[in-house]
Amino acid sequence: MADFAGWLSYASFFLVFATVYAIITLGLNLQWGYTGLFNVGVAGFVAVGAYTSALLTTPPQAGHLAGFGLPVAIGMLAAMALTGLVGAVVGALALRLRQDYLAITTFGIAVTIQLSANNATALTGGPFGVQFIPKPFQSWLGTGLPWTLAYLAMTLGLLMACYLALEKLVNSPWGRVLRAIREDEDAASALGKQSFTFRLQSFVIGSMLMGLGGAVYAHFVGFIAPDDFLPILTFQLWAMLIVGGAGNNRGAILGAYVVWGFWTTAGGLMRGFVPQAEQARAAALQVVLIGCLIALMLVLRPRGIRGEKTKQPSPNKPQA
Repeated sequence: MADFAGWLSYASFFLVFATVYAIITLGLNLQWGYTGLFNVGVAGFVAVGAYTSALLTTPPQAGHLAGFGLPVAIGMLAAMALTGLVGAVVGALALRLRQDYLAITTFGIAVTIQLSANNATALTGGPFGVQFIPKPFQSWLGTGLPWTLAYLAMTLGLLMACYLALEKLVNSPWGRVLRAIREDEDAASALGKQSFTFRLQSFVIGSMLMGLGGAVYAHFVGFIAPDDFLPILTFQLWAMLIVGGAGNNRGAILGAYVVWGFWTTAGGLMRGFVPQAEQARAAALQVVLIGCLIALMLVLRPRGIRGEKTKQPSPNKPQA
């Protein structure tokens, strides 16, 4: 019985993290998979959401500028709102750039956010991070397995809500315009579509989902620091989208679970077989293995496990 409880605890812990990443990957999929926006600063938007919710909901502390003790639900909503605002500002300034230039800009913004969190000690705690982040349901369920299962249920509910909302959006005329812009922006503009406006809307909504994921992560862990939002996080999330399949929300979710499972399994194997003195160096092999997984996926299934479905021509229609 004790072994079963231990496995259940580990599985629920794993699923919470994977579900958080799935929420963030949905936001990235909206930006890249449906609109073609090459955002390489995902970690920065996740950090904004995590710090916003954490600073609004933590109890007041001496020498700390934030700590308002607000309910967790308000903190998460505020995280989405502020991350969306940051996305609107960044998008208004950067979305006229294309592909690699946009990628460089968003990467620089993410690094700037991470360094700001590392140096704004009075607000973010600097390298020591933000502690005592409240955990919902903890006063009722404690900190053991029942709480983890309750938090998992809440996280899965948020993921389902995000998925259903995005499915409505991308299958609406608005979503069809996004795909048209992704394929040929000049043609979409020639048809009277304000491509910049649609691109900005997609960027903002995707950023809001990233902020929500950051907030859910913060309230699960109970402690955040700038090192949680390094560029490696962006790499992981892009790997999830590539493996799962861009342009398909189900693929984005599936990729998050597959890559996170691959990542944790690789880490567990290294801890089990690599000598203690070499584990710090061996940790870099996880990144190499993820890179190999991406390369293998691009060769075997270029569209990912569940890539975007393309309409096949009707067999009754004559081919041009």
